[in-house]
Amino acid sequence: MAALLLLRAALCAAGAALSLYALHVEHEAARDPRYRAACDLAPAVSCTRVFSSRWGRGLGLVEPVLGKESALNVPNGAIGLLFYLLQGLLGLSRSRAAAVTLLVTSAASALASLWLGAVLLFRLRDLCVVCVSTYGVNLALLWLNLGQKHPKLGKKHPKSH
Repeated sequence: MAALLLLRAALCAAGAALSLYALHVEHEAARDPRYRAACDLAPAVSCTRVFSSRWGRGLGLVEPVLGKESALNVPNGAIGLLFYLLQGLLGLSRSRAAAVTLLVTSAASALASLWLGAVLLFRLRDLCVVCVSTYGVNLALLWLNLGQKHPKLGKKHPKSH
């Protein structure tokens, strides 16, 4: 049990750090158009280009529907920070509501990762190292949440030694 808590904490900390870096890159690129992030390794391997694109905010879905200036068109990094905070805090609870919320939100993040991965590959034709790392964290959290056993769901927690 303690090992699972530590794994969740490590994944959430890594995801939050990646999200903060994404927010930093987006902010710096908006401030200075010549800015290039450390993760910009080649023309087709550019986090700056991805985070500055329409797909770097609101999953690329909010702007076409509600407009670029919509309050809901927030950076993906901000959505990520909220997600990792929620995963970290709810992961401390053993309630049924927490277990369901963890599973539903991590499934949603995995779907968002698949969506944005497809956008990277087919639309932007870019390899964003930070993005791909975030997708890995999201899939790992989904795997962790799928494997969690909760007494209130009728399953036993594995015994820790």
